[in-house]
Amino acid sequence: MFRLYILAFTLSKLLSSATEPDAIHFRINQMGYLPEEPKIALLFSNNAITEKILLVNTTENRIIARFRPKEINTKGWGTFKFYYEIDFSAISEEGEYRLQTKNTTAASLFFKISRKTYKNKSELLLEFMRQQRCGYNPFFDIVCHQGDGRSFYGPMPDSTFVDATGGWHDAGDQLKYLITGSYATAHMLKAYDLFPETFVDSYNHLGQPISNNIADVLDEAKWGLDWILKLQSQPGQLIHQIADDRDHRGWKMPDNDNSDYGWGPNSYRTAYFATGSPQGLNKYKSEATGISNLAGRSAAAMAIAARIWKKDLQDPIFSAICLKTAKSLYKLGKDKEGFQQGNSYGAPYRYAEKTWADDMEWGAAELYKTTKNKAYLEDAKKYAIMANTVSWMPYDSVLHYEYYPFVNIGHYALYEHVDSNFKKTLANYYKSGIEDIVRRGKSNPYNIGVPFIWCSNNLLTSLITQGILYAKMTGDTTYSTFMLEQRDWLFGRNPWGTSMFTMMPAHGEYPFDVHTSTWALGKKQVPGGLVDGPVYSTIFKSLKGLHLNEPDEFAAFQNNYVVYHDDIGDYSTNEPTMDGTAGSIIMMAYLAAKTE
Repeated sequence: MFRLYILAFTLSKLLSSATEPDAIHFRINQMGYLPEEPKIALLFSNNAITEKILLVNTTENRIIARFRPKEINTKGWGTFKFYYEIDFSAISEEGEYRLQTKNTTAASLFFKISRKTYKNKSELLLEFMRQQRCGYNPFFDIVCHQGDGRSFYGPMPDSTFVDATGGWHDAGDQLKYLITGSYATAHMLKAYDLFPETFVDSYNHLGQPISNNIADVLDEAKWGLDWILKLQSQPGQLIHQIADDRDHRGWKMPDNDNSDYGWGPNSYRTAYFATGSPQGLNKYKSEATGISNLAGRSAAAMAIAARIWKKDLQDPIFSAICLKTAKSLYKLGKDKEGFQQGNSYGAPYRYAEKTWADDMEWGAAELYKTTKNKAYLEDAKKYAIMANTVSWMPYDSVLHYEYYPFVNIGHYALYEHVDSNFKKTLANYYKSGIEDIVRRGKSNPYNIGVPFIWCSNNLLTSLITQGILYAKMTGDTTYSTFMLEQRDWLFGRNPWGTSMFTMMPAHGEYPFDVHTSTWALGKKQVPGGLVDGPVYSTIFKSLKGLHLNEPDEFAAFQNNYVVYHDDIGDYSTNEPTMDGTAGSIIMMAYLAAKTE
């Protein structure tokens, strides 16, 4: 009880002082730090900070170190006059800490230094993924959307029933996309492929808390694999989207969906087939030139799964199914090169993906590793040259999901199979993008250089993933500290002092009033969901139907450049996404592996 009282008192003190003009604000990674890694906190205030800063072991109430704040001249888009760093990297003693001023009452939230800081944190992200499941949802213990779906643009007459049940709801809404579902599936499988020792088995294939001798990340990935298998029930056919923005009819539970696609509420939903041509059943039409983006990364997922289920799970039957499907999907991508976008109905917003060579490179590289067929290797090299450095990273702004996935894992998947010169080429592709972000990061005290477009947090976790893969490929640790600063931003070293993952850490400041029906109707919190993240203020002001339901608790930290709101009405910054969460698992597994 005393610990809870101290925590409540500290949070109350920090929040009550937020608008005081002379307040000193601490920004740290609330999740904590590994003992031997760099640890750099930020302070800011409207007055110069002249007093020393103390690092206090809160368990023993003991001062560990004293620091003189180091002023940072780069102000960037901050709203405060003075910014400082506290570098306590030399402190490796495990324990619970806080930073505080020597003479005044200003203090940071609690944080830990521990080898176990990130142990099993991927499992929290999987909790959010299970809550997003469509079909049987273990979080709610309900079955939903059994009418998915009725065909459009398919080889059969429109409105023919096709079985597209399963998969994951995309975000706070209940649409399902192969665009995001294929990446989530492939990313989770690659995380296991890279760091198998970091994952545990506490749940079964239905997401129930019963172990089944299969790592939970593979159970979750198989939920996606089974859905993809349904979406390509026949060679040459591929469903890419279930439902559209007719879904957006206010808060609703998934088993009582009031959206109506022509067959009454809580009934059948549209199932869009990928054709490689523009689509749209109403005012707004997508752009499309092919199917390779969807087919390529779905093939990558299936090829990785074929290896894992054969070698690790000793299931040659499912492995063979996955490999056969991987080959079929890859052929479809080659036959219809180009991209397929998401479809909208009554709103102008859609997933505007325009890249595809990266996905075909990934699919070909994973198929080569699985089959040793050199034709796939030659294809992978060809597509790698096409994909090159094409990315969101050089730009200040791009269309929503224009460069997706936000990291090209294909370059890493291919790297081990090529000669030294080609290895250098692939590594330089990664390095070029990282350098773009490093340059922009120098404009602000946080060293953050991602463009603050919709889903900026997804860009950050993808940047970190690219940094992890680059270091694994080359052994070059040049960007290690920079990547840790990007991670620290996600856990509170940002203007608002909040984590960007729900309930992570449980004792800290994290997204609470999130844009989901789970919270709106059930007042239930789900750990592990990565919210969209900060956006340019110009984007926030331009989006339709966006509003704040409550006074802005972060008003003192907003500015005319970038904003974030922990408010259920702000779907642009505070909506957790399925693919963003899944796309953070390599990062989490890597951090956990550093403690093994």
